[in-house]
Amino acid sequence: MYARNIVPFALQCGLTTKRAGNYRPVFFGRLFFKLLKTKVFGANFALQTEHVALQDIVEKTVTGFGYDLVEIERSAGGLLRVTIDLPWVPGVEQFINVEDCEKVTRQLQFVLEVDGIEYKRLEVSSPGIDRPLRHERDFERFEGSVIDITLKAPMGAAADGQVNANRKKFRGTLERVAPVVVPGAEAKASEAQAPAGWQIVWSDAPPVKPGQKVSKKRAPAPLSALGFKLDELRDARLAPIVSFKGRGTKDDGGAES
Repeated sequence: MYARNIVPFALQCGLTTKRAGNYRPVFFGRLFFKLLKTKVFGANFALQTEHVALQDIVEKTVTGFGYDLVEIERSAGGLLRVTIDLPWVPGVEQFINVEDCEKVTRQLQFVLEVDGIEYKRLEVSSPGIDRPLRHERDFERFEGSVIDITLKAPMGAAADGQVNANRKKFRGTLERVAPVVVPGAEAKASEAQAPAGWQIVWSDAPPVKPGQKVSKKRAPAPLSALGFKLDELRDARLAPIVSFKGRGTKDDGGAES
C-alpha cells in the first residue's frame, strides 16, 4: 500500500533520478522522512510519535529526580500539565511540596526546549483528590479507598441482570481479591491458585445525610461487588470525595450510573 503512495510523492517533490526509463527514489535523510511521515502516514502518525517522545522525556526527567510520574496532560491553549508524586513507602505518608515542583519544572523547561517539544505553558503539580490509578502499586497503595472506574467495554452478559448491561462506570471501595485455590491441581503450588485480583464493593442504599439518625435495628443494605483486572480498565481514579475528616478509606461508595 505504501509503495503506491511513496513514488508519486517522490516525483512531485523532484526527489528521483531516471535510469533506464525507471524512476528511482533518492533519499535525503531526515528531510525526506519528515515529508514522508506527513504525506503518507498522516497527522496521526506524527501525533503518536510526539506523544511517545514526550512521555519518554518527561518520565526520564521526573524519575531521575526520584519522583514518580503520575500523569501527563495536554490542554487547550498549549498547556502542558505534569503530575508527580513521591514513591510510595508503606506506612509512611509523604507529600509533594512547592520546592519539588519548582525543581522538576526548571529541568523540564530545559530538556523540552532542547528536544523541540512545543508547548506554551508548563505546569508541574502534585496529584489532586481525583488521582489516577495506573499501575499495580497504585492499587496496592490505595486499597480501601473509594475509587471510580471505567471499563473498556460494557458489562454485557456478565451483568447477569444485576446491573445495566451497557454500564461501564462504577464507584466503590477498592478491595483485593485473595487467590482462589483451583481443585485438581497437583503440580506446583503456584499452579494450584488462580491469580489474585481486585474488586470494588458498594451499596445502593442512599447515603446518610449529616445529622441524620440511623436506627440500630435497621438491617444493613446488601452490598454489590465487581471484580476486574487492570487491563480491563479504561480509567481508574480516586473518587473526588471532599471530607473535613480526611479521606474515608472504609467508606462503602455508592454506585455511579
